[in-house]
Amino acid sequence: MTVHDEQAGLILLVEDNRQIAEMIGEFLERRGYSVDYAADGVSGLHLAVSNSYDVLVLDLMLPGLDGLEVCRKLRREAKKATPVLMLTARDTLEDKLAGLEAGADDYLVKPFEVRELEARLRALIRRDRRQVSTEVLSVGDMTLDTATLRLTRDGQELTVSPIGLKLLAILMRESPRVVSRRDIEREIWGDTLPDSDTLRSHLYNLRRVIDKPFARPLLHTIHSAGYRLADLESEVASSPQTA
Repeated sequence: MTVHDEQAGLILLVEDNRQIAEMIGEFLERRGYSVDYAADGVSGLHLAVSNSYDVLVLDLMLPGLDGLEVCRKLRREAKKATPVLMLTARDTLEDKLAGLEAGADDYLVKPFEVRELEARLRALIRRDRRQVSTEVLSVGDMTLDTATLRLTRDGQELTVSPIGLKLLAILMRESPRVVSRRDIEREIWGDTLPDSDTLRSHLYNLRRVIDKPFARPLLHTIHSAGYRLADLESEVASSPQTA
């Protein structure tokens, strides 16, 4: 068995450009992957909900339902955690934020090199296949059950993307220690590091869910050092008072 056979998986490709779809499909099948295909958002969503895929490769501009809506429905209505790699010709930060907010795990801007696409697929599959530890993590009034992936804060159940849950698990396990950007990126994406906007975008969306609706923030950026998850008010209250 080759290295590629060990890493190969079942991919759903949703892409309305036939040339691009054939190029991706033929390349991935030569590398040992199995590829299902849909040419529109409605068919793609039906396949994604009905089957278990290792990764969904999803074009943004699709007939029927666009990629953002497919991703939203997959996450919010079908409650499927299948890793999603979004293909897009739009490369602004706002477009990337929209994709990540809809539930995508990664994105690749067209035109792209198909070998980079495969590298990103391998990283998503490796991350998703890692054994899930069964532990309950708590920081302040926020709790994450890593077995059920249930996230709550102050008694409210919160919904974040699969990458957001991975980010939280890393930061909560290390809390209150500062975790460097590089350590976070390597833990999530391995050696295939994303561009500089990706982690920042995920953190922006994470803050919007876990901090903005609440009285005090838990996620903190430490300039030139990294990020930490901590209840700073509780830390101050519990620290020894000096005379």
